[in-house]
Amino acid sequence: MSTDQKGTRILARTFFNQLRASGYTPHQVIGIATELLDLVTADLKEGDKAVAVQATQEQGAEWRQRA
Repeated sequence: MSTDQKGTRILARTFFNQLRASGYTPHQVIGIATELLDLVTADLKEGDKAVAVQATQEQGAEWRQRA
């Protein structure tokens, strides 16, 4: 297992343990995890849109230079 994977696993375990120690139920932890996944998914989609816009702008600039 790589160092990055170990760090991620340690962080997740620490976060989970803190949530449980604070009184969150397993179902609430699942809700938090689901919300985190939704946020990451939205962030990735926004990143994909930004890449697509940048590519379109670059293509337009190339076309204008040829014309």
